[in-house]
Amino acid sequence: MAEPGTIHLVGAGPGDPDLLTLRAARLIERAELIVHDGLVDPAILAMARPDARLISVAKRRAHHTLPQEDINALLVREAKAGRSPVRLKGGDPLIFGRGGEEAEAARAAGVRVEIVPGISAANGAAAAAQIALTHRDAASIVTFVAGQCKGLSEQDWAGLAGKGRTLVIYMGVKTAGDIADKLMADGLSPDMPIAIIENGARPNMRVLRGLLAGLPDLVEDEGVVSPALIVIGEVTARTDAEIAARAMEAAQ
Repeated sequence: MAEPGTIHLVGAGPGDPDLLTLRAARLIERAELIVHDGLVDPAILAMARPDARLISVAKRRAHHTLPQEDINALLVREAKAGRSPVRLKGGDPLIFGRGGEEAEAARAAGVRVEIVPGISAANGAAAAAQIALTHRDAASIVTFVAGQCKGLSEQDWAGLAGKGRTLVIYMGVKTAGDIADKLMADGLSPDMPIAIIENGARPNMRVLRGLLAGLPDLVEDEGVVSPALIVIGEVTARTDAEIAARAMEAAQ
């Protein structure tokens, strides 16, 4: 009987291969089997050795190539057969990546698991868009939430956005109208600045700016598609021109 392998849960970052950790790059290059999400950039998959098996378990709204339980079973089965699959996820495995569930399944089956962190979508996209999620003059708190999940309307987001706070919303394109209504009903000003970062840290990245009340129209008018992050807070309004103007005022 083969010695069980190790399941490697690896963060692929926001898309740019240059943003991979060294550990992630080495595992991708050596792997016999890579089980990957749909958001992993093709340039990263191209780093795999020519004889590697690549299995896509892409998830899209209302359609999953494989249910999560089947993904867990696939990883455990391959590891027990003596292979060491690389489970490659966009961003970081433990931030809306369901890496925790896969790690639990591996441990329950008595299989070794290694988690290799990646640059999260929020960190990577914000850096590429030059939006500081925290800033001494604008925000000392940042919160990540999922905008596409069961029971969105019942969740309490009060206090997550507002003065001195930044709210980053993953998977919020399809529910942008509900998100805007929810936040304004919780007391957030309709004039709160927002930004949408589409395809963050990739060559086709777009950064769209506006106000909270106009969020759903901005998504529709600009044809925003996933992957995209919605950033809500004063940090999104700190454009180069605004910063220069403030510096001039301070100097006078």
